[in-house]
Amino acid sequence: MSKSYTAGDIQVLEGLDAVRRRPGMYIGTTSIKGLHHLLWEIVDNGIDEAANGFADKLTVTIHPDNSISVEDNGRGIPTGLHPELKISGVEVVFTQLHAGGKFNNENYAYSGGLHGVGASVVNALSKWLEVEVYQNGKIYFQRYVTEVDAKGKLHTGQAVSPLKEIGESRKHGSKITFLPDDTIFDEVNFSYDTVRRRLRELAFLTKGLKIILVDERELTGGRPKKETFEYTGGIVDFVLYLNRDRTPLHAAPILLEGQRGDILVSIAMQYNSSYTESIFSYVNNIPTTEGGMHETGFKTAITKVMNDYARTNNLLKEKEANLTGDDFREGLCAVVNIKMKDVQFEGQTKTKLGNAEARVAVESVVTEKLSAFMSDLNNTQMCTKILEKAISAAKVRDAARKAKKMERAKNKLESAPLVGKLSACTGRKAELNELFIVEGDSAGGSAKQGRDRRFQAILPLRGKPLNVEKKRVDQVLANEEFRSIITALGAGFDDSFVLENMKYNKIIILADADQDGGHIRTILITFFYRYFKDLITDGHLYIGRPPLYKIAKGNKVLYAYNEEQLEKAKTKIGRGYTVQRYKGLGEMNPEQLWDTTMDPEKRSLIRVTIEDLADVENIVTTLMGDNVEPRKQYIAEYANFNKQDNFEVAQYED
Repeated sequence: MSKSYTAGDIQVLEGLDAVRRRPGMYIGTTSIKGLHHLLWEIVDNGIDEAANGFADKLTVTIHPDNSISVEDNGRGIPTGLHPELKISGVEVVFTQLHAGGKFNNENYAYSGGLHGVGASVVNALSKWLEVEVYQNGKIYFQRYVTEVDAKGKLHTGQAVSPLKEIGESRKHGSKITFLPDDTIFDEVNFSYDTVRRRLRELAFLTKGLKIILVDERELTGGRPKKETFEYTGGIVDFVLYLNRDRTPLHAAPILLEGQRGDILVSIAMQYNSSYTESIFSYVNNIPTTEGGMHETGFKTAITKVMNDYARTNNLLKEKEANLTGDDFREGLCAVVNIKMKDVQFEGQTKTKLGNAEARVAVESVVTEKLSAFMSDLNNTQMCTKILEKAISAAKVRDAARKAKKMERAKNKLESAPLVGKLSACTGRKAELNELFIVEGDSAGGSAKQGRDRRFQAILPLRGKPLNVEKKRVDQVLANEEFRSIITALGAGFDDSFVLENMKYNKIIILADADQDGGHIRTILITFFYRYFKDLITDGHLYIGRPPLYKIAKGNKVLYAYNEEQLEKAKTKIGRGYTVQRYKGLGEMNPEQLWDTTMDPEKRSLIRVTIEDLADVENIVTTLMGDNVEPRKQYIAEYANFNKQDNFEVAQYED
């Protein structure tokens, strides 16, 4: 690997063009997700320096004006003149699309920034951007601005002046500060929690890297909020963190590491007492939420190695069939982290690894290392525990298979009419239809009367469903409320679920805005996450937000969703009003429920999404796991959807 990094190493494929006109082509969306995408582009450059051995510290600082800085102590962006463009390497990186040092493998053996568009796109979508580079004892500086000149012409991300030397420093590395353009993005307020989650994940994945997050918007004792993430154990610490609210079967995670050709493989795995598998995979620190070839290689290898172990140690008899991969992965928490060149992504969201050589490399490393681990007599007790759990899972799986077969034979699971429960809609176009899953018979009755029966179906829940996180699949299938949902969807269940066969485009959970309602929402979301994950990833699951208050004066009615909106409504409606606090959905008559919660023109829905698979898994474990205290803390801080006030007071007149 070349350790020198100069302006001549930067290859230019094309100029910066039309980023502001079509930002979605480069960052996916101009929502809050797109805003954070800008940050990840700059952070990934610093992480690449660390992953390739040139940096060990990265600092992210959110400033009071919502500008944000990313500083690393790597080699620094090249400051010399580019041999062809005759401008500094810094200016090339920030003004030329598809320009960077990552198109060959001489400067970065492994890189998360694949396309070289990151820095220039961040500049194009910011009001201003400043760069400081610390190299050779000197500080270099350049500022870029996007502004309209006196003739009304827009100048995007242009350098105010050439790169200049502004001082001396013993530091080395780069610091980039930018202010996202509020005319491009829906909002420019960085979420501390979102930034924290991703930086923590990157610290786990980049062993030995210290990441510091500072938020100058929030002061404690006169000082900015600050957190440091540094994990000497790397992905072993990551697995311990993910499993912290579960009961592990063995104390220390199993670490499997090796190299095949240019592919570095690192896997940490630990079994717990739950019934679910949790596998998180990454390539060059990029989350592969749809899995791919590296996951396939991992799954294939552990299935083969563990079946061989079970045979050799007489845990499986000669006449007994081999266990399946699902059996061996019940209760497994694993992080699969590989580094490779020339990454190829597939899938709808480009988060599925398509390189076949990755499967071969991971399968080979896991087969060799896991076989050696299980052959060590010191690990016999641990391995026996793991195999006993898998054998138990196989028995349950067989029982569940028979239960599914029996139910299908009886025509009850997927196609039987839900007499007295489901109020179906008359429309036959699934893409237009909505299914409301409503808490309680009373609210269900109001919803049935208030709905538009052409496209809205109502399924009331008469009892509290099971916590699926603590139940086996056969117990889930035996629960009447879940059976009703499966039947209503009409698209199968778990591994037989086919998204295209769903009868509805939107599944809307409608529950009271109290603690019990929050619990029911959480149980239902967990159920869909575990057994209908594609339904969530494809954007079909929603939460309805009913108001908490009705403020009335004469024929004028206002609805408020929290205390702050209540006070605004009182002021707006004037004296002589009456206030009704809804204790539950059942207190609303059909017209009120339609007006506030069901009418597509007026209602407020939250779409349930999966952005960070590891974080979602962590939240599910916190909410539905064995430890009570973390669950209470999380619900108190995050689970009250009506705390959000980014929607207006609803106003209607009778």
